[in-house]
Amino acid sequence: MYLSQPSLPVASRQQVVERAEAFLTGHLGEAVSIAQLCRVSGVSERSLRNAFYELRGLSPKRYAVRARLEGVRRALHQARGTRGAVTSIAMNHGFFELGRFARTYKAAFGESPSTTLRGHRGGRAARSH
Repeated sequence: MYLSQPSLPVASRQQVVERAEAFLTGHLGEAVSIAQLCRVSGVSERSLRNAFYELRGLSPKRYAVRARLEGVRRALHQARGTRGAVTSIAMNHGFFELGRFARTYKAAFGESPSTTLRGHRGGRAARSH
């Protein structure tokens, strides 16, 4: 009779999310699948989704998009008005449908990517009044 190896201890939801986040951070410019995140995290899709919803309040896929958007925002601030930077930065972060990217960016940050590139910070000005 063949005895299987004992299963590994189940990781806490915090550990699962941290593993997935670390993988996403290292692959910001790539389309990362849920299957990849499950393999990296060592859990099923259901467990991964439950952990993300519990700890981050959103799905792993939405979290990944948000992380890429934040990477774009940081890069746009650093580019300081460089011509053509929005397109190249968006594509470097895995956004290839630029119209959809611009709408998603504006929904997330309240301003267009080109406004961020120019250094305007509408959100801060609105808070100071």
